[in-house]
Amino acid sequence: MFNNQVILITGGTGSFGKQAIRTILSQYKPKKLIVFSRDELKQFEMQQQFNEPCMRYFLGDVRDQDRLKQAFYGVDYVIHAAALKQVPAAEYNPTECIKTNIDGAENVIAAAIQAEVKKVIALSTDKAANPINLYGATKLVSDKLFVAANSLAGGRTTKFSVVRYGNVVGSRGSVLPFFRKLLADGAKELPITDTRMTRFWITLPEGVEFVIKSFERMRGGELFVPKIPSIRITDLAESLAPGMPHKLVGIRPGEKVHEIMCPLDDAHQTLEFSQHFVIKPTIQFSDDDLYTVNVLGEKGTPVPEDFEYHSATNTHFLTVEELKKLNAQIH
Repeated sequence: MFNNQVILITGGTGSFGKQAIRTILSQYKPKKLIVFSRDELKQFEMQQQFNEPCMRYFLGDVRDQDRLKQAFYGVDYVIHAAALKQVPAAEYNPTECIKTNIDGAENVIAAAIQAEVKKVIALSTDKAANPINLYGATKLVSDKLFVAANSLAGGRTTKFSVVRYGNVVGSRGSVLPFFRKLLADGAKELPITDTRMTRFWITLPEGVEFVIKSFERMRGGELFVPKIPSIRITDLAESLAPGMPHKLVGIRPGEKVHEIMCPLDDAHQTLEFSQHFVIKPTIQFSDDDLYTVNVLGEKGTPVPEDFEYHSATNTHFLTVEELKKLNAQIH
């Protein structure tokens, strides 16, 4: 679907953006592939790796609506990946997080509607489900903005959807590279915030493939959630350093022990497909049920009333041995 199309990725110099560009270039022949981000050094470094004729690099911030409108001119598809994502940093700098994650979302929506972009997918997080931290709360607001944007578009063709998934294995700032650095520096024990802690676990390639597939599936207004495994943080530590002692350091500001991707309160709006879930919009865009059968013809079924997609009660947990094999694939 991306052949001879113009695709723009906000926050395109991040971990997701790099993998998305790698995947799109290997599977499609885009007319243009635009990286939109505010860090000129990261863009310069990316240009050494991705310098195909279709590549474009735009300096700009999602807080700047005018710059977004310039960048979106002639764009067909937008992946909105730009965000402030570090939970403790957001707790200490709430206003900055709000400006990027909420105001930035509004700016992306306004620019996409004006430019008549065909489809927009915004990346979300499991922390937006029943949020207890500021980062999760801003992403929940962002999710709601992108869903409601389908009404704002009016008679225009622009469609908006959201993809929500869990911790991305090996992404910048995540626990895997953190543990690896400690071990490389000669650590004799690994810090564990809480021995009960569980997380949803997805690799970057899996996340990118799911987003691309969601562009094909989407009708507008859905929130897509992939079916992915969970891990125990103690198992991750054991997979990296078998037998090494753990040091309990306590939960960080705003951190949860477990994560949720489909909350119990959304069960009446949730459909289960073979490889993913869809949370339907609570506001009505049409008299018809658009979401039970998606654009690809895949059919979903309503989940039970007591359904909750929870990292601690997930039916699929990775074992220590499976984590070892996965860790070896992540650079």
